[in-house]
Amino acid sequence: MSQPTYSRPMSQTLTTTVTELPESRVRLEVQVPAEELERSVERKARQLGRELKLPGFRKGKVPAPLVIQRVGRDTVLEEAVRDTLSSWYADALDTAGVVPVGDPDVDLGEMPPQGQALEFSIEIGVLPTAELGQYKGLEVPRREAAIEDGAIQMEVEKLRERLARLDSVERPAASGDFLVVDYVGSLVGENGELEPFKGGEGRDQLIELGSGNLIPGFEEALVGASAGETRTIELSFPEDYSSTELAGRSSSFAVTVKDVKAKDLPELDDNFAADLGFDTLDDLRADIRNRLSELEQARIEDEFRDAALDAAAEQAQMQIPDALIKARAKEMWERTLHSLSHQGISRENYLRIAGREETQVLAEIEPDAEQALRREAVLSAVVAAESITPSDQDVLEAITPLAQREDTKPEKLLADLERRGRLEEVREELAARQAMDLIAEQSQPIGFEQAAAREKLWTPSQEDPQGATGGGELWTPDS
Repeated sequence: MSQPTYSRPMSQTLTTTVTELPESRVRLEVQVPAEELERSVERKARQLGRELKLPGFRKGKVPAPLVIQRVGRDTVLEEAVRDTLSSWYADALDTAGVVPVGDPDVDLGEMPPQGQALEFSIEIGVLPTAELGQYKGLEVPRREAAIEDGAIQMEVEKLRERLARLDSVERPAASGDFLVVDYVGSLVGENGELEPFKGGEGRDQLIELGSGNLIPGFEEALVGASAGETRTIELSFPEDYSSTELAGRSSSFAVTVKDVKAKDLPELDDNFAADLGFDTLDDLRADIRNRLSELEQARIEDEFRDAALDAAAEQAQMQIPDALIKARAKEMWERTLHSLSHQGISRENYLRIAGREETQVLAEIEPDAEQALRREAVLSAVVAAESITPSDQDVLEAITPLAQREDTKPEKLLADLERRGRLEEVREELAARQAMDLIAEQSQPIGFEQAAAREKLWTPSQEDPQGATGGGELWTPDS
């Protein structure tokens, strides 16, 4: 039996044929007309011409035809296709209406001669199709907000810490004190020689004893030190230290204590509250309770929405191949690595610190990857079932916070998104959010105790199809 195929125009120039494959995959056969291909070749030639030097032409002024003649059409064509392929790929996915999962397999085939179209194919995993069950009127556990007095006191203590003073004291340093120090650090060579290292020297550094912010042994070695005292601290950098040049190396630090300071916390009274803009300490505590309650309500709402979506996913039927789960897990892992890179943490350093192999990390991510696919598939199905189509006003309202952060008008941001071909992506995300709103709003919240009690209700055993009554009557909890 042949796989279903269909053709559809893509943007204004490309066409494609979509073939649905087993295991939630599709093949896109894409054709780039000769005219579009030549425009890409000419653009690339002009770009190359900006760096090409030819006698009789100023730099950057070499005509595109001459660049093609000099460099060779095949070379320019290959570079043009390489530069434009990602855009054609995005157009193909958008117009085909598929949500990709994992990396695509792209088959470019042979480069066409001048005057002929470029044809290439893409195989890619796609979001599975969910057959919806019940997604309205679901009973979903929702916890009640409870702000403990201890949580309020913790916030009060944080405020006391913020308003604390550091006063110099004439006594040996104890854990919890702050020291102002100068230090010079060196690495210990194989023959015991000391080698200064980058970042190993500091002046007027404020450190807190007992904070655990420094390498193990450093703070402990300064307990009992007095102002004016110099101590030599010998220790080793941890094996999992973030700097590979220092990890595991023996070191020696010459530390001069310039001042010992003790933390002086303010008294917990109405004067303390007044410093924070409140009339009384009770007013401050009430404000903290209100703020914690707002944060807790927001967390509860997020939990409830997720639980409602998961309940809808449990009612739905879908097949999620293992290959798709692994592909999504890899996507999630790569996003994590991208986030870590902004903190200066490489893949290798993270795995070393975590003490795990990448295969272990990916395996641990797979359950979350499967759940994410189930959620997305259900939301996509609800969007289709409810014919959810965000209006222009919906889109404007959704992008307004982003426009405010970027100090621009929503209308201008909307036009920019459309120009960059990202408007449809925004609409799809907004449609999914509206589907999520629909599921949550039409779910019936119940208490966790009520939900747990229902799970414990006795139900007839599969081995006893007639139930405990033995008479084949419909069993109910009251029977």
